[in-house]
Amino acid sequence: MYNVEDCIIIDLPKINSDAGNLTFLENDKNIPFEIKRIYYLYDVPMGAERGGHAHYELEQYLVAASGSFTVVLDDGEKKKRFFFK
Repeated sequence: MYNVEDCIIIDLPKINSDAGNLTFLENDKNIPFEIKRIYYLYDVPMGAERGGHAHYELEQYLVAASGSFTVVLDDGEKKKRFFFK
C-alpha cells in the first residue's frame, strides 16, 4: 500500500524547436511504471471537485495540459497537496 510520502513530482523532457515544443512519455523510462490507461479530463468549471474516491494500489501521472488544478492526496494518516499548471 502506498502513502503520500511515496508521491513525487516527475518532470518530463521538453524539446524546444521553432516548429513547436515536444514532450513525450515512455513506459519504464521517464514514467517509472507501465501505462495501462489514459484519461483526459477537461472543461472542468472553476471551483469544481473531481475524484473524491480511493485507489489503494494505483500509480498515476497527472498532466495539466491546459489550465491548472490542485490534487489533494490522503492516505488516511497524512495529506499532501500538489498544484499543477
